[in-house]
Amino acid sequence: MQMLSPVTPGQFSFLLGIVPVFAAWIYTEYLEYKKNNTLAKAHSDVGLVELGNEAVKEDDRAVLLEGGVQSASPKARSSTSTFPIFRFFTMEEQFLIDNRLTLRALSEFGFFMMYFYICDRTDILGSSKKSYNRDLFMFLYFLLIIVSAITSFKIHHDKSPFSGKPILYLNRHQTEEWKGWMQVLFLMYHYFAATEFYNAIRVFIASYVWMTGFGNFSYYYVRKDFSLARFAQMMWRLNFLVLVCCVVLNNSYMLYYICPMHTLFTLMVYAALGIFNKYNEIGSVMAAKIIACFLVVILMWETPGVFEVVWSPFTFLFGYTDPAKPDLPRLHEWHFRSGLDRYIWIVGMIYAYYHPMVEGWMEKLEETEAKRRISIKTAVATISLAVGYMWYEYIYKLDKVTYNKYHPYTSWIPITVYICLRNVTQHFRCYSLTLFAWLGKITLETYISQIHIWLRSGIPDGQPKLLLSLIPDYPMLNFMLTTSIYVAVSYRLFDLTNTLKTAFVPSKDDKRLTNNIITAVAVSIVLYSLSFVFLKVPQMLVSVTFINS
Repeated sequence: MQMLSPVTPGQFSFLLGIVPVFAAWIYTEYLEYKKNNTLAKAHSDVGLVELGNEAVKEDDRAVLLEGGVQSASPKARSSTSTFPIFRFFTMEEQFLIDNRLTLRALSEFGFFMMYFYICDRTDILGSSKKSYNRDLFMFLYFLLIIVSAITSFKIHHDKSPFSGKPILYLNRHQTEEWKGWMQVLFLMYHYFAATEFYNAIRVFIASYVWMTGFGNFSYYYVRKDFSLARFAQMMWRLNFLVLVCCVVLNNSYMLYYICPMHTLFTLMVYAALGIFNKYNEIGSVMAAKIIACFLVVILMWETPGVFEVVWSPFTFLFGYTDPAKPDLPRLHEWHFRSGLDRYIWIVGMIYAYYHPMVEGWMEKLEETEAKRRISIKTAVATISLAVGYMWYEYIYKLDKVTYNKYHPYTSWIPITVYICLRNVTQHFRCYSLTLFAWLGKITLETYISQIHIWLRSGIPDGQPKLLLSLIPDYPMLNFMLTTSIYVAVSYRLFDLTNTLKTAFVPSKDDKRLTNNIITAVAVSIVLYSLSFVFLKVPQMLVSVTFINS
C-alpha cells in the first residue's frame, strides 16, 4: 500500500486516539459476554440452589448481603468521584460496560474514517475519469423519481402546531423531501460533471441556506431555547463529522464549504434572535432585528475591504488554497461561497416569521366556497408559473459568471415559486415521497462523504475530479456498487453522529457538558503533542545527523 501524501501530526493523533478506544470496546464486549454468561448460569442454577440449600439460615444470607454491599461500596464511591476519562484509562470494568454502546459507536466511526482514508489517500483502490451524457443523467434521475413515487408515496395527516388543523404548510415531511430531491441532483452533478446544471445547483444551495434561516428562526422563536446545550448540539450536528474529516484527510475546513456556510448563517440567526430575546414577540423589535441583519450583510459583503478586515484573523480556519489554483487569495473561496447566499437566510427568517399568518390565510381559504377557493388557487398558480418562467428566461439562462452576479439578489424567486406551487392545494401539501425525505435527512453526511468514498482527489485540499473505481472498465456496475456503499455509510454516519451527540453533549447538564468540552480540548492537545514528538523529533534528529556528517 502506498500513501499518496505524508502522515501529519493530526492524522497520527487520530490514530493514537482511536486505537485505545477500539481496544477498550473489544474488551468491553468480552466483559459483557462474560457477564451475560454468568447471569445465564446463575439463572439456570436457581432451582438447584433453592432445593439444595433450604437449610441456609437467614443470618447467613444477611452476612452475604452485607459483604456484597461492603465490597462494592468503595468502588461505587470512587466511581462517582472520578472523571470519566480517568475511569476509561484505568479500564474500570463497570464504567466500560455502562458505556459499551458509546465505545462501539466511536469504534465504528473510526473505522469509517479509516475507510475514507483508504479510498482517497492510498492506491489500494482505483480511480476513473468522469463522463457526462445528458440522456443517461436524466434517465437515472427520472427513474429514481418514478421508483420513489411507486414505492414511497405517502399521505400525511399531521396537524398544524399553530391552528391544530391539517393545513401542513411547509411541513417537515415536505422540506425533507425538498432537500432529498435537490441533494440527488446535487450529487449527480458532481459525479457526472454535469456542468450545464451549474445555475440550478446554485439555486439548490440557496434553498438549503434558506432552510437554515427558516428552520432555526422557527425553533428559536417558538421554543425560546438559547441554552448552552442547544447551541453545543447545533454546532456538533453541523461540524463534528467535517472536523474529523479535516484531521484524518488533512483537508481545510473550506473544502467542505457548505458546512462553514451553514455554521455562519446559523450563528447569525442565533445572534439575531438571542440578543434581547425577551422582546422577540414585539413586531417592531423583530422588524428592527431583520433590518439590522440586512445592514450587517450590506456592510460585510457590499462594502469593499470590510470582508477582508473582518475575516483575515480567521484565515487559519476559513482560508483555502486549491492546488489547481494556487495564486488565488486564501480567503477568496470563503468570500465567494458565503457571498453568493448572503441574503437568502434572512428571507428564510422573514418567511418563518410570517408562517403562522400565511397558514391562517390558507385555513380561511380552505373554508371559503369552492368557486372562490378554486379561483384564488388558480390565480396563485398562474402568477407563480409566470414569474418562474420570466426568471428562467432572463436570469437562469445567463452564463455562469453573469448568473453569479445576479444570484444573491434573485435566488428567492425560484424558491418562492416552488413554495407556492408545492403548497397551492391541500392535497399537494399532504403528500410526500418518503424515499426523498429519507435522503433529505442525511444531506450533510452525503455531501461530506461523496468527496472521499464516491469521488476522490488523492491529495489534501484537492477538488474531487476523479471517481472511485471498485469495478474497473464497468462504469455503470461501478456506479451501482460505489453508490450503494456510499449511501449506506452516509446513513450510518448520520446515526453515529447523533449517538455520539447524545453521549457527549447532554441536553440538561451544563456542568457535565463543560467538563466534556474541557476534557476534549485537553485530550486533543495531549494527542497532538505526542504525535508531533513521534513524527517531527526523529526527522529533526536525522537532519542534525546529516548536517554533522
